[in-house]
Amino acid sequence: MRTTSEAPATPSAIPLAALATEAASCTACGLAEGRTQVVFGSGAPDADVVFVGEAPGAREDEQGVPFVGRSGQLLDRLLAEELGVERSDVYIANVVKCRPPDNRDPRADEIATCRPYLSRQLDLVDPVVIITLGNFASRLLLDTGTGITKLRGGDYRYGDPPRHLVPTFHPAAALRGGVGVLADMRSDLGRARALMTA
Repeated sequence: MRTTSEAPATPSAIPLAALATEAASCTACGLAEGRTQVVFGSGAPDADVVFVGEAPGAREDEQGVPFVGRSGQLLDRLLAEELGVERSDVYIANVVKCRPPDNRDPRADEIATCRPYLSRQLDLVDPVVIITLGNFASRLLLDTGTGITKLRGGDYRYGDPPRHLVPTFHPAAALRGGVGVLADMRSDLGRARALMTA
């Protein structure tokens, strides 16, 4: 696993920071009006694995960091137990960077407006594996209308050069759906781990 603890800046760290600065002042869609701050992304700028979620929630909007609520606590646990890594070893981002009002689903126009930021993040980090968390990230990056229940369990190709993309449930679904959803997530992360070390 690549980390950034030994050097102050990797080749992708500065471009990512510049992109984050650009995103911080974005007013391209209506979500900018209600945000506390942009939740750009966090983690290792040259990580082997990138997680892509849906949108910031209230805690993320307050702290400016993705996945810091209950879903984030579960994700941290799964990182340790299934991938053998810490949050600082991976990179985490969302499809949209600002919190939708009342935690509603992001709209198609908001996703389209924010997509260039996510695409650039993925290009800069250049991971071996992308793990999409839930319907919105999986459908966007796989360009499909198929839901996560049918998509998960597989290994897809994304980008050029092609990277592995492993869709799985959003941690919030595991918190709501119990043991079965959590078991599926563990299986998907195990698949990702095998791809990372192949």
